[in-house]
Amino acid sequence: MKIYTKTGDKGTTSLVYGQRVSKSDMRVEAYGTCDEANSMIGLALSHIKNEFLPDQQEFMKTFHRIQTVLFHVGAELATPSGKEVKWKVAQEEVDHLEAAIDKWEEELPQLTNFILPGGHPSGASFHAARTIVRRAERKAVAIGEDVNPLVMSYLNRLSDLLFVAARYVNQQLGETEETLHQNKHD
Repeated sequence: MKIYTKTGDKGTTSLVYGQRVSKSDMRVEAYGTCDEANSMIGLALSHIKNEFLPDQQEFMKTFHRIQTVLFHVGAELATPSGKEVKWKVAQEEVDHLEAAIDKWEEELPQLTNFILPGGHPSGASFHAARTIVRRAERKAVAIGEDVNPLVMSYLNRLSDLLFVAARYVNQQLGETEETLHQNKHD
């Protein structure tokens, strides 16, 4: 099978069930942004593959599940209004994110200031993924009321988890968090 189809050469693409829409359609923007976030998560994970995290196997397994669910989120967002969604995000996936947030947060010092995104390349990539997920959330909101509320909850919670994951990885790998100092420019 060839990777190119030439069907998108005129600026359109297909949603689930084959409906053709502009590549600038809000649904395409939303699921494309989820794909972008998924790729950034993959980049973050690639940076820690050869590092030592105390619970690395479980950490990687958690993110494998998240990346899989992000494909399901994208499929929901790519399904036109009024059509049956083949892969629905379930409450247990939101609960899974919350459990991971709670677990990793226990290991972290409490925040007293805003922190600047950065640190280890993995931590910095998780911060970037967080901002991409926030954009996906905004795009999903723009689609309107027919978006599964659990998709909205999942994206919202995922951005929280990515923030905590960035902090967790940075701490586990010995990176110091840079805090925002108001009215100080060093």
